[in-house]
Amino acid sequence: MSGKRDHGGGLDAAVAEYGGTRGDWLDLSTGINPVPYPVGEIDPEAWTALPDQGAMDRLLAAARAFWNVPDGAEIVAANGASAIIAQMPHVWIGDTVNIATPTYNEHAAAFRACYWTVQNEGEAHAQVIVHPNNPDGKLWKAQYLALPTIIDESFCDVMPNVSMIEEAYRGDRIVLKSFGKFWGLAGVRLGFAICHPNEAQRLRNWLGPWAVSGPALKIGAQALEDRAWADATRVRLAEDAARLDGLMTRVGATVVGGTDLFRLYEFADAAAVQTHLAQGHVWSRIFPYSKTWLRLGLPHPDRWDQLETAVEGLT
Repeated sequence: MSGKRDHGGGLDAAVAEYGGTRGDWLDLSTGINPVPYPVGEIDPEAWTALPDQGAMDRLLAAARAFWNVPDGAEIVAANGASAIIAQMPHVWIGDTVNIATPTYNEHAAAFRACYWTVQNEGEAHAQVIVHPNNPDGKLWKAQYLALPTIIDESFCDVMPNVSMIEEAYRGDRIVLKSFGKFWGLAGVRLGFAICHPNEAQRLRNWLGPWAVSGPALKIGAQALEDRAWADATRVRLAEDAARLDGLMTRVGATVVGGTDLFRLYEFADAAAVQTHLAQGHVWSRIFPYSKTWLRLGLPHPDRWDQLETAVEGLT
């Protein structure tokens, strides 16, 4: 239960093995927007005062408008989507959950920690889908939702047209949203559950008071209200994802899928490709369940030269 889980990151270990300093490295092992929302100055009171209800109300209103949350659904904000994921096994009564793999592994870890049986398919009391899926970008259809379902849309902000947010008012659906990915501010630790009022109240009770910090309330509201930034960011991410696909296919990769925040490629030996890139101080993501899959996030616009140099010699 307490073993290390497979995630992106681990840059310190890469630095220790391949040299350089953190500043020398281009970390493409995560799917976080490399050009974050500009936070600007934070009111000092946000750091010193307990978060107030007015700031929370502004955040929730901005979230409702940004995601077109349906009437009848409520929004619960928390200290990152992971804090909400940890509570999901308590929402519905049961002991068996379907989680199609491969996918983001924190869902299965949360259910196993609460002694649920986790399986790919079959009779179950609940299911989890990641939409679009991490790491392959698979999109799910609404007709697949035959059980009480947690719909993790952490990467859906690059393609809002495919969101299943319209399902969120039902008592057997919970839609999760992550702030850190699209807005590039993972360190803010902000996530949302959008669901029926009954489930929302249970989550609030479990999360306790002040589930979101004062600075996160202000940053989150400001970012969610900034539609122009979101629209421009989607255009840039799509262009950069296409550029990354072009670069990697020229050096022998096959595109498996992904989103405009990360791309999944197939090589004959993904570990060897990771090592090759690491020698150029570019860190990538490989997976314990696949010898051929390698995932890359997008580089910052100023760091494309480093990636292009690192991939030389792969063909």
